[in-house]
Amino acid sequence: MDQQGRERNIMMLWVIVVLGIAYSSLLYSQRTLTGMNHVDRIIGVMLGLYICSHPAANLVDMLFFRQGARRRFSSRRSPVLFLLLNMVVLFVSGIVIFVGTTHLIGRTDED
Repeated sequence: MDQQGRERNIMMLWVIVVLGIAYSSLLYSQRTLTGMNHVDRIIGVMLGLYICSHPAANLVDMLFFRQGARRRFSSRRSPVLFLLLNMVVLFVSGIVIFVGTTHLIGRTDED
């Protein structure tokens, strides 16, 4: 993976982290975004799975498809920071999935 591709990937990870945090915050504070509770909850689960797919793809790419991927980073600290960012994205995706799932299976009087 070249430097430009890696920078785009890092930018995408930050964008989906912000998107996940924004969705979870809005759903927590407003209880509904579209007016239909089931739709909001399904969107939350699907969004969480989508967010989770990016770090999973990065890990598979680094482990199996990019022989010598560690040598392509400019410093020794870069792969550690990249993996740390992927872990943050996985954590945020877990929160989004949790919020969506608990709202999906939770009983409310509005449904």
